[in-house]
Formats: sequence, C-alpha cells, structure tokens
Amino acid sequence: MGTDLFAIFGNPVSHSKSPLMHNLAFKGLGYDGCYNRYRLEDGSKLKETFFALKLKGINITVPHKEHAYAACDELDPFAKKVGAVNTIIEKERKLYGYNTDAPGFLKTISEFGDVKTVLFLGAGGTAQSTSAILRDEGYDVTILNRSAGRLEKFAQNGFTTATFETFIPETYDLVINMTSAGLEDDDLPAPEALLNTVIPPAQACVDVIYGKKTPFLKLAQSHGKPTKDGSDMLLYQGIIAFEHFTEHRYTFDAIKSYMQKAFIL
Repeated sequence: MGTDLFAIFGNPVSHSKSPLMHNLAFKGLGYDGCYNRYRLEDGSKLKETFFALKLKGINITVPHKEHAYAACDELDPFAKKVGAVNTIIEKERKLYGYNTDAPGFLKTISEFGDVKTVLFLGAGGTAQSTSAILRDEGYDVTILNRSAGRLEKFAQNGFTTATFETFIPETYDLVINMTSAGLEDDDLPAPEALLNTVIPPAQACVDVIYGKKTPFLKLAQSHGKPTKDGSDMLLYQGIIAFEHFTEHRYTFDAIKSYMQKAFIL
C-alpha cells in the first residue's frame, strides 16, 4: 500500500499550518499518511499536478478555490451550491470535491451561543460559501463590501447587501472580517467611523485571519468585545477535511485532540 500522500496547494503557501495539523493527527492516530505544502503558480494545472505528485488528497487555499471547483469530476452537494472547493480526494482516478470551510466556520460561531444576525465585512470566496450555510442554519446575514461589483451575486441570492456609501447600520450580534485587511498591513476592513457604529452593539467580533491580533480585533477589544481569530475555523475545517482524507474512520474529537497541538507549538 505505502504511505498516503496529501498536500495543500496555494500561492503563497509557506505560512500554512495545515501540514503541521494533519501530520500531528496522522502520527497520533497511527495512520500511514504524510502531508506537504505545494506552491501552485497556475491554478489551471491543478489536476495534472495532483496526479503527477501521486496524491490521495489536497486542501486548496487562495487563489485556487475556483480552479479546484473546475478540476473536480464529482462535487459534494454543498460544494456545488456555493461554487467553491477547498478539499479534494481521489477515488479510482476521479477527483471528488468538498467544501469544509463553511461547516468549520459554522461550528466556530455556534460557540458564541444566541446569535441571530451577522454582518460580513467583505464579499470574497469565503463569504460566498459561509453566507449560504449560515442562512441554511437560520442566521440573518448582511454583506458589506467596499465596491458594488462583488455584491451582485449575493443580492441575486436574496442577501441584504451594501457598500460603505449605501450602508445604513442596524444592530448585529456578530461582526466578522472576511477580508485580508490586517494580514500584511495595518488596514481595517471598513472605515473606522463605520466600524465604531456596528461594533459597540455587537455581542462579539470574529476575524478569519489567524495567528495575529489584527487592527480589527484590536478595535473590537477596545470596545470590550469578546473576539475570535480564524484559528478555530482553520482547526475545524482541517478536522472535517481529515475525516474525508481518512474515509471517516476517526471521530471529530479524536482528530481534534492531535490537531489542536499545532496551535500550541
């Protein structure tokens, strides 16, 4: 049989915690697997690269999630619905695509308790998949974005949308930064005056960026709000991906007990 090989495809990919998370779980659970990172320059070569590297499964990060979707022979119903894939496994030379970002995200925010209304700052791929699953679970999601173009798809799907210019603030239980603002810079995801109207009445604030206290989270904490970065989301989507990789032979909690060590090391 030999060792099952897995990887994360992205560009950039050197910062990814996924190899550490998955390899800790393989070792801890006694599964003969090895997980590496691979910087994929051209997303259109995803499928041929997958087979050339003799992989059994991959995770996909920015900017290749749409290419990943196109590369699949079969799509999980939820991945098909949201049009984005971040986990692929190979079965009998066919590629099967899944989206584990959104269920991982759902588990993260369910830990805040009684949340009904959510404000997304940003309208990229992560917002696309998570808005759909949140609505299915009964949350009321509003999408706020700098420019109108990216909002069209959300508006067509019945979401409340606004640009910074057209936004009329309401009260939101949760305010979530879905942009990369603060990842490589000191930018906020929206004008500070706008954030200072929506953060004070909120129950909590979340940033999808992990491992860094972003300007957005600092602002939320200055208002005394509970905050979460993207670490739980990364952990939970990784556990769900690992379940697919290993054909569901381990429980969520068993995988978590090893994977969460990646955030302590």
